Amino acid sequence: MALPVVAIVGRPNVGKSSLLNCIARRMISIVEPTAGVTRDRVSHVCEVDDVYFELVDTGGYGADDRDDLGKQIERQIQYAVDQAAWILFVVDVRDGVVPLDEEVARMVRRQRDRVTLVVNKVDQPHFLPDAAEFSRLGFGEPIPVSATQNYNRRELIEHILDRIRDVAGDAPGDPVMKITLVGRRNTGKSTFINALAREERVIVSEVPGTTRDAIDVRFDMAGRTFLAIDTAGVRKKSKLADAVEFYGYSRAMWSVRRADVVLLFIDAAVPVGQVDKKLAQMIVSEHKPCMIVVNKWDLAVGQAGTEAYGAYLGRTLPGLDYAPVAFTTAKDGRNLQTVVDTGAALFKQARQRVGTGELNQVLTRALSARAPSSKHGAKPVRIYFATQVAVQPPTIVCFVNDPSLVRREYQRYLQNRMREHLPFAEVPIRLVFRGRRGRTCGSAANERRGP
Repeated sequence: MALPVVAIVGRPNVGKSSLLNCIARRMISIVEPTAGVTRDRVSHVCEVDDVYFELVDTGGYGADDRDDLGKQIERQIQYAVDQAAWILFVVDVRDGVVPLDEEVARMVRRQRDRVTLVVNKVDQPHFLPDAAEFSRLGFGEPIPVSATQNYNRRELIEHILDRIRDVAGDAPGDPVMKITLVGRRNTGKSTFINALAREERVIVSEVPGTTRDAIDVRFDMAGRTFLAIDTAGVRKKSKLADAVEFYGYSRAMWSVRRADVVLLFIDAAVPVGQVDKKLAQMIVSEHKPCMIVVNKWDLAVGQAGTEAYGAYLGRTLPGLDYAPVAFTTAKDGRNLQTVVDTGAALFKQARQRVGTGELNQVLTRALSARAPSSKHGAKPVRIYFATQVAVQPPTIVCFVNDPSLVRREYQRYLQNRMREHLPFAEVPIRLVFRGRRGRTCGSAANERRGP
């Protein structure tokens, strides 16, 4: 049973995103004084007193969007309104009733029997009498709140629960896998997300930087529920235009840490650049299973074959040379199933365990084929045995006489041999070298510098 949707609507800058964060008690949506920051539907599953519902933030109705995406934003608002079991119509007590409030009122008037008027920014007691003015919008007595100060938070939540309790669903099951999509701007991540969701879940535009936040989208495939996380397109930090772009960048990095599997999107029509390489380094440093998704492959047909392009990626992104590569055309839905199936296989690999006996057989063969060399004048490196101590990522501890003697290139050599002979062929291996007295070094620390 689908969860009831509680949609938050209103004109720009009335505090809709702050209200979502207030109710959720988490920083879910970007909060910024600039009008029109939220564009897509940002959602969060809330649970209060064993009642579950999906809370949805929307863009500001009537926003003067600098990228001329007003119609797409309003279409996303309409989707939320149409799906909503209950609607929170938010206004700003400090501004009084303005013409855009009246336009929003006309938009939701057909849903009058499932609308609550919320007067926000009642940060001081002297604002309370002003809230009564909004009754003339025709939605009954409003509820005064201050989203930033949590004033009347519990009263508003009780009000919501009373309206949706009869249609509330069961606790949603955990998705079998969380997939985060990252990449430069305009690589087609949002188009891919919409194809997975089979609806216009996020705005797609040729305008760079359309997606500004991390958007969680649940989708079902072959009877299983997955969570896909769309992120803002990344560009060089030095070129981030404002706080919104910086926040979007930070949320993209955080979304990588949340992921079970990361999809690194590459635009087939554009050479691999510094941003792609930086993203690859970040994925490696977080030890996340990764699939490289070469999107817009239809634009490269006749210019390069998949084998030649795969070799090109191996040269330009050497730190991810073990990652599988998929060639897709998201706008046509090409190879979506392959990407999800491969992601599931990577997730399974990252959770594998191997016995100490099998692991040490591989280690012994690797040491016999190439013994570790010592730094000039240093004592010989001795690697005694290894054991797997964790999964996601597979973490292997090698016990040695002195961890500081193990060179970086030899660590990579061991990782590659382990990928060849253990069930970790396409996922990162976290390799740790530990001395008899607890001194530690290895990929746990060194890989933070990236490939």
